[in-house]
Amino acid sequence: MDRPPGTQPLQLLEPEVTRGLVARLRLTRLLGRFPERPVWALFMFINGFITIALLAGVAMLTRVPFVFPSLGPTAFLFFFTPLLPTASPRNCVIGHAIGIACGYGALLVTGLEHAPPAMMTGVDLHRVVAAALSLSATGALMILLKAAHPPAGATTLIISLGIVTKPLHLLTIELAVMLLAVQAIVINRLAGLDYPIWAKHT
Repeated sequence: MDRPPGTQPLQLLEPEVTRGLVARLRLTRLLGRFPERPVWALFMFINGFITIALLAGVAMLTRVPFVFPSLGPTAFLFFFTPLLPTASPRNCVIGHAIGIACGYGALLVTGLEHAPPAMMTGVDLHRVVAAALSLSATGALMILLKAAHPPAGATTLIISLGIVTKPLHLLTIELAVMLLAVQAIVINRLAGLDYPIWAKHT
């Protein structure tokens, strides 16, 4: 199958973080005794657990939504394909910020900023407009600002569907994204990857 210019086969991208961490932490015996894919899968399991558990712990203590569904795919991008542009801290932080702004903007346009979530009231015409407007605007702005980050599409729907709507909680969402980006920088650099502090120079 032909690949777009400059891309790598998936199997070459998969173990980069694990291989780097194993070398950095001098755990080469682990890869010598076990196949690389299960070791990498174990790393993903442990790092994913720690990542979400820490944010969930903060959410439990502060009673604000430090954990939300689109953090999952963001974490997956950070630690599965960390060298792709969509997994850079810049794209993550800006992408989610765009999603938050578009989601809340769609609520304001449709007058739903104080309405109960769609899960409670069902989906009416106003909610259809809010969801469609938020997602389309998020996609368009990410393209214009060169900040593509697919999980931000989930973030904007979380807001436009009324699941999270309080301005303070929206700021908390962006803070959680920033904390996750910091963890990605630490882990990926510990693995010896040329992972950007903000964005790759082109």
